[in-house]
Amino acid sequence: MSESSKTVEQYKEVVGMCRNLFEKKTKDYGTAWRILRLPSITDQIFIKAKRIRSIQEKGTQKIHEDIQSEFIGIINYCIIALIQITLDKSEEMELPVEEVMKLYDEKVQETLDLMMNKNHDYGEAWREMRISSLTDIILMKLLRVKQIEENKGKTLVSEGVGANYSDMLNYSVFALILKGEGQV
Repeated sequence: MSESSKTVEQYKEVVGMCRNLFEKKTKDYGTAWRILRLPSITDQIFIKAKRIRSIQEKGTQKIHEDIQSEFIGIINYCIIALIQITLDKSEEMELPVEEVMKLYDEKVQETLDLMMNKNHDYGEAWREMRISSLTDIILMKLLRVKQIEENKGKTLVSEGVGANYSDMLNYSVFALILKGEGQV
């Protein structure tokens, strides 16, 4: 199996686990997340990334949820953000589970395609990175998104928030793949 097809297989496995949890939570809670504006979603992701970094630095934790759960949360919140961007200012709050999962799958496919294109150019460099570095890059991307949000979405030469959410999603998938391969 080529490294590229191995990556796609691992990617789909990680995202499948996230999707399963997302679908169950959607059945439990509906689409209550539709009330969130993008800066609120950014802050949710920020909280999760800061907790991961804190645990990585301290080496201990007091709350039961592990780092894996936090990366899953980042993935699902990034997908929520990408869906919210797609729905734009639609006022429809409650969406049918089937429709939400269709949107979820579309965003995953778009992000997987982006990852494959970048993976081609970068030669799977992420496999040689530390999970702690991936966490730091996610935090940097979050600070970028916050700045773009402060600038009312305007950028001069930079990608918009959607590209940053996609990158954070991919970095979180990479972290979970590396964790599954035994990296601490």
